[in-house]
Amino acid sequence: MHDVNLSLRIFTDPHQGATYDDVLRAARCAENAGYDAFFRSDHYLRIAPGSGLPGPTDAWLTLAGLARETTTIRLGTLVTAATFRHPGPLAIAVAQVDRMSSGRVEFGLGAGWFEAEHRAYGIPFPPLKERFDRLAEQLEIITGLWQTPVGETYSFQGKHYTLHDSPALPKPHQTPRPPVLVGGAGRTRTPALAARFADEFNLPFVDEETAAAQFARVDEACAAIGRAPLPKSTAQVLCVGRTETELAARAAAIGKDIADLRSTGLAGTPNEVVDRLGQWRERTGVSRVYLETLDLHDLDHLELVAAEVVPQL
Repeated sequence: MHDVNLSLRIFTDPHQGATYDDVLRAARCAENAGYDAFFRSDHYLRIAPGSGLPGPTDAWLTLAGLARETTTIRLGTLVTAATFRHPGPLAIAVAQVDRMSSGRVEFGLGAGWFEAEHRAYGIPFPPLKERFDRLAEQLEIITGLWQTPVGETYSFQGKHYTLHDSPALPKPHQTPRPPVLVGGAGRTRTPALAARFADEFNLPFVDEETAAAQFARVDEACAAIGRAPLPKSTAQVLCVGRTETELAARAAAIGKDIADLRSTGLAGTPNEVVDRLGQWRERTGVSRVYLETLDLHDLDHLELVAAEVVPQL
């Protein structure tokens, strides 16, 4: 038994090519196995090589369906792109999914980065500074709408968005609002936005040293405005096997080199992965780890980790 004190969450990438039914099976498996949460990315185009068939699914449409077809597992995005949706309708959609799930939604929001998916589906892709400006306004608007008392109105005048006397409805199920996740490697604006608006800071696909340095910047930004440090999390590619043969098969199925995965992700036998999680906890102070499961059809993978990794934590 290891005293790691981590919660493990499943993180999926349906844009690589998956149907809603594929996602639902994985979410129900994760729920039955006892994972804390089931998150999905918010992308419209396959990033890895391949056909991408049958195509992407919309993140918030998917989560609305999962809200009604699961009962206990928390649901969220890692992360929704601010370039995809206007903040008013997005606030409505997320609040509705939160009500549909009886308060199980967590809301990750980022600036958007994948230019090719914007070109492919006709979504404007502004320069980086404007994307961050829009992200800042969206965070302020969405949290402001949710937290406006019932019976009062919300107005906002920004460079990119203006709201006049919004009734700020519907309200989410959670009070005062669903937890907000902000993440990324930006050294100045990202920590400042997290300190202002986030309930958790996430840094995906980096090593412990890089994470620890960014987490320190976030702590400094929180201290500067009188906030306590935020909970920290990371996302890492998962590849676990009982044997080397099983491990190699899982790595091949997701097109990854097992040696690379062992050095950069969470890969190996269950005991190896427990040790890596312990290192992450000790070196960075993370309290949550999002396990990126790239093969949505491999439900045995989820069950193996639940049975042989989670109990050791």
